[in-house]
Amino acid sequence: MPNLLLYNGHGIRREDAESWQVLFEYSPPALATFPPTMEDEEAQRLVCMNIDLAQIESPPAKLELTVDEVLEEYVGSFGFSQLLHVFLVSFAWIFDSQNALITIFTDAQPSAWRCKSPGSCIGAAGGGGGDGGGAASVCGLERGTWEWVGGNTSSVIAEWGLICDRKFLAAVPASLFFLGSLLGSAVFGHLADARLGRKRSVLIACVLTTLTGFLTSLSPDVWTYAFLRFANGFARSGIGICCLVLSTEAVGRKWRGQVGQYGFFFFTAGFFSLPLIAYQTRNCWRDLYRIISIFPLLYCFLLVPFVSESPRWLLVKGREGEALDVLRKFARLNGKKLPSNLVLSNPSPPKMVGKAEAGAGSMAAEAEESLWKTRWAAQRMILIMLAGFGIGFVYYGIQLNVENLDFNLYFTVALNAMMEIPAVLLGSVLLGIMNRRLLFSQSAFLAGISCILCVIFARENRGGRDADKSGGSGRGSWAQLIIEGVGFMAASMAFDVSYIYCVELFPTNVRNFAVSLLRQAVMLGASLAPLLVAVGRLRPSLSFLVFGSLSIFSGVLSLWLPETRNAPLYETLKQQEEEESLSCASDDSGFELAKEGRS
Repeated sequence: MPNLLLYNGHGIRREDAESWQVLFEYSPPALATFPPTMEDEEAQRLVCMNIDLAQIESPPAKLELTVDEVLEEYVGSFGFSQLLHVFLVSFAWIFDSQNALITIFTDAQPSAWRCKSPGSCIGAAGGGGGDGGGAASVCGLERGTWEWVGGNTSSVIAEWGLICDRKFLAAVPASLFFLGSLLGSAVFGHLADARLGRKRSVLIACVLTTLTGFLTSLSPDVWTYAFLRFANGFARSGIGICCLVLSTEAVGRKWRGQVGQYGFFFFTAGFFSLPLIAYQTRNCWRDLYRIISIFPLLYCFLLVPFVSESPRWLLVKGREGEALDVLRKFARLNGKKLPSNLVLSNPSPPKMVGKAEAGAGSMAAEAEESLWKTRWAAQRMILIMLAGFGIGFVYYGIQLNVENLDFNLYFTVALNAMMEIPAVLLGSVLLGIMNRRLLFSQSAFLAGISCILCVIFARENRGGRDADKSGGSGRGSWAQLIIEGVGFMAASMAFDVSYIYCVELFPTNVRNFAVSLLRQAVMLGASLAPLLVAVGRLRPSLSFLVFGSLSIFSGVLSLWLPETRNAPLYETLKQQEEEESLSCASDDSGFELAKEGRS
């Protein structure tokens, strides 16, 4: 007997020997007859049977749930499928950190020089024909009478002579890199929300990072090099913001903080890999760029087949079927199954859903404009951006400032990279038990206090350090180095928490845009850090004092932000405002958020 039949104006399907399910209704020419095209004998006999339609199961009612509810109730907050997804997405953070921090080695000032022949450097500050100290001691020598220890290809400063009257050029490539990151954050943040989605944005960013990184290794002069560093910063910026959002949007609310920290763990891994690779290529800075540029391209072959697009973004764009497919895939790998009558609750306006692709840019632009027109959202954005500016300045500034600590460059960079590990691990634990606002502010305060303590130790050891420099021993204050490491660990924790905080502060339709704005603020602070590092070569205490003051200022600003721990991720600004208003109305402790939520 056919499994699908038409009977008395109903389309019915056999479930088992005694059970039928109604699928749809139709208007037949006559009741209790089948369309003329049906000639199956068993079907004809069914017409004569006295089937009681009351015994036929009614269609199940639609089960309308949000993405958060589906993840919590049917998929699992953080199962094997999400673990694999988060691992593959977060892996790209390695390339983000490698390209951001590579200039610590490629743009480093060579530690020593030597005379090419005995007697050619008589009268030099470095003394006779022996090894000299810093770059300043060769400014009075004729070209060709001396050379850098390690060769002229060890760094861009050595190759293009960025010393003496050209020393200001040495800071230009690093500053332009962060300015490129600032611009790229705006572009990728908009495209990831409006048209491309999270996954395709990461793919394009990785391809462009590979291309610009390899071209940088071919730079013929410092100006071309600076321009390509700007382009590399633009490309690299799309990796971090999109990976963070793509990974956190796939898990339940209680796992978002930890998942965000997993990405920063890979950022740390990339940071830690740099001194290992740089030491092997210490005689040729171009080789370091070539090696680093290969990794993002190889990653693309993992990203395309194995990483899924964000179901939240698909839903907001009116692609509910694709969003359900992604959730079914997650559920299947977790050993679970979604209900057949599940429908995703889409708070986005239904207008022009059929033309979602054509109107994606305008819809995203409207959402971004609404962010600034909505009072509570604009206040949050301004506060998190100002706090991010200070933390970005401190976080990248401390890393670039390692050359002013009078220790071996590879050792100090490796030490800072190692301090990132407890920052990530401790941050992951604390995010599960502490409020975001408290964790961010306390981390910023600790970083600021540590930097100010470094000022004290820098003053106490100034004489000894100067003596060490004159002798070329390269030995600094161990106490200052340890305190600097603690300060960097705290700054790293605040840096990580700021992005997770931003993800939770804003809804899906502007989330990537909000994270990109935070990224721009961070990169603006980072672009100014090289200038302070240059000043720190003459006055180390000044750089640490500025770092400490800005870090404490960022912590104070965060105290005006609302708490987001265990809060749901909303899809639109309107939904978030309504839900938070209802929540605050029923909870006296939410008075502050309710006041902020009125636009």
